[in-house]
Amino acid sequence: MEFLKRAKKLATIFRTPRYITGLRYGVAAAVEHEPVLRSIDCRTVVDIGANRGQFSLVSRECYPAANIYAYEPLTGPAMQFRRLFENDSRVLLNEMAISPHSGFEKIHISARDDSSSLMNISPLQSKIFPGTEEVSTQFVQVGPLTQTLTVREIANPALLKIDVQGYEMQVLHGCAELLDLFAYVYVECSFVELYAGQGLADEVILFLQNKDYVLKGVYNMTYDRDGCAIQGDFLFARPDVENA
Repeated sequence: MEFLKRAKKLATIFRTPRYITGLRYGVAAAVEHEPVLRSIDCRTVVDIGANRGQFSLVSRECYPAANIYAYEPLTGPAMQFRRLFENDSRVLLNEMAISPHSGFEKIHISARDDSSSLMNISPLQSKIFPGTEEVSTQFVQVGPLTQTLTVREIANPALLKIDVQGYEMQVLHGCAELLDLFAYVYVECSFVELYAGQGLADEVILFLQNKDYVLKGVYNMTYDRDGCAIQGDFLFARPDVENA
């Protein structure tokens, strides 16, 4: 099954020139998100937990005229992101993590850097996803979204994407002052504790419902070997968005 998923993903990538370019820079476009992105219209994308630019690359393909503001605290992935988008004036990378407070925090670096987190990596994470165990730590810059982004820069409709390995609730609080400017929130949520102390899907849903968002769909579900739900990508929208 995993082999078939990878083969299908590669087939999709090789049909799109922009995605082929991404491969030349070591970035495999996150094409699993393309159906969701094509179902909505966006002029601004804020990509929190951007890693090498996998999601930003798909966003650029789906929204050629949009501005993309990306956030990635790890130096290695950030360097790859910058190389990929160095000639794209509509893409801006901030080498930091979003948090309710400003300063520096310890990040737990996974053997697969896209599984790194500001939360402790739990044994369950490594069990379900082998090869994601912690290999080192470092301190990275953190701060609220308003530290780098202004109201004027968020053209509507806007999408807030969050993929931060268990740090979702902290990121949402770090976006609080600007949250009501986003028509959509697209966030990876877990049903089990993959990172110690993380907020689970029900907490994220309740938080966003209290902020007047409606859950529109759950995508890209992951299950363990026993068929138990592990995590998925949740799309929220404001009820007044016509094409949500």
